[in-house]
Amino acid sequence: MSKDDTAVVFGEDVAFGGVFRCTMGLAEEFGKERVFNTPLTEQGIAGFGIGLALMGHTAIAEIQFADYIYPAFDQLVNEAAKIRYRSGGQYNVGGLTIRTPTMSVGHGGLYHSQSPEGFFMAASGLKIVIPRSPIQAKGLLLSSIRDPNPVIFMEPKILYRSAVEQVPIDDFELPLGEAEVLTTGSDLTLLTWGTPVYHCEAALHMLASPPSSLESLIPPSLRSAKIELIDLRSVLPWDVETVTQSVKRTGRLVIVHEAGLTAGVGAEISAEVQKRCFLKLNAPVRRVTGWDIPVALQYEKFHIPDSIRVLDAVMETLTY
Repeated sequence: MSKDDTAVVFGEDVAFGGVFRCTMGLAEEFGKERVFNTPLTEQGIAGFGIGLALMGHTAIAEIQFADYIYPAFDQLVNEAAKIRYRSGGQYNVGGLTIRTPTMSVGHGGLYHSQSPEGFFMAASGLKIVIPRSPIQAKGLLLSSIRDPNPVIFMEPKILYRSAVEQVPIDDFELPLGEAEVLTTGSDLTLLTWGTPVYHCEAALHMLASPPSSLESLIPPSLRSAKIELIDLRSVLPWDVETVTQSVKRTGRLVIVHEAGLTAGVGAEISAEVQKRCFLKLNAPVRRVTGWDIPVALQYEKFHIPDSIRVLDAVMETLTY
């Protein structure tokens, strides 16, 4: 905001910092004309942001929870995603970025734990970005704001409470549309994004060094398996090349996401991998996801794919 005088931040309660305190101090620093609250109307927030971006502003909107992005679906999918095409390139809303908290924290229930990224997979013209950590969040958010396309930037809630990193204060960007290989391997590719990155890391640690309670269930022959862990980071567009090159080397793929199984992001990735890597696959592509039901408050920990479910899928795929 200090480098771009046209940048404005708006949304429900952002003027006093927002429910997760992400915008603390911005109103005092940049003024209430550039950082301001809106009424409780998600379609209004998105529509207002589209109008601002059309007029040349950098519009940084906040939807308070990703669970409430659905009323804005028409504005985002039918308007923001299509304006450049609709106007023959004369107009665009590349200055629009929608920030929204996503995924679970263990007690959010059906209206505060959803992962709606899959609903936007077919919205050509949008970009969907999901960081895993504070450093990733800063670099990817700055890239999203400056990207010439409208971006929905989904922030896993775990970043607000649990994730700690020494984030550089300097301006830096991380590339959109590029996955990051976190650990290299040759036996299986484990693909995920957002909060499940941490569950996957825990699963790989248990595979290599099983706790006493699981030691009898994990064959010694699997403990030395070399797993390639990839953070997708950008869901739309997703990094087809990095993923398929990895699967061609490892011959196996396990995809983990919190959203439900049916028609999730993992389904699209699975179909593309089957097409491009069919002759290299040694096992069917496996998906570990949330269940196809609303997220139940009291049983949320059983709904979200945890490290045990990831570990089980990895072992089954390795021994297929």
